[in-house]
Amino acid sequence: QVHVLESGGGLVHPGGSRRLSCVVCGGSLTNTAMGWFRQAPGKERELVAGIYRSASNCYYLDVVKGRFTISRDNAKNEVSLQMNSLKSEDPAVYYCNGLRIWPPEDEPPFWSWGQGTQVTVSS
Repeated sequence: QVHVLESGGGLVHPGGSRRLSCVVCGGSLTNTAMGWFRQAPGKERELVAGIYRSASNCYYLDVVKGRFTISRDNAKNEVSLQMNSLKSEDPAVYYCNGLRIWPPEDEPPFWSWGQGTQVTVSS
């Protein structure tokens, strides 16, 4: 059974950086567009960044454009999210998953949700 494993979260100061990683286990992400999502307390889960299967095209939520960069390494079955200039509105549990269609729309995820990784921004 395919599952995703996110890592890299932690406590970051405002303006700081963090790099999240996601590994797909038991399957391959080579032919799958991938996305990073986040869910803050009391809010719905939202897609913050997506990357097409060939990495030829990316999507970013407006509020993270210019600060977050998504990348993928198909050989390692891994997708990453580099987060810079972190703000007080960025804390959340971050999840990765496959995207069923491109450009991304509000569709069920490709696989079951993993545990996610918590990002906290605090001085």
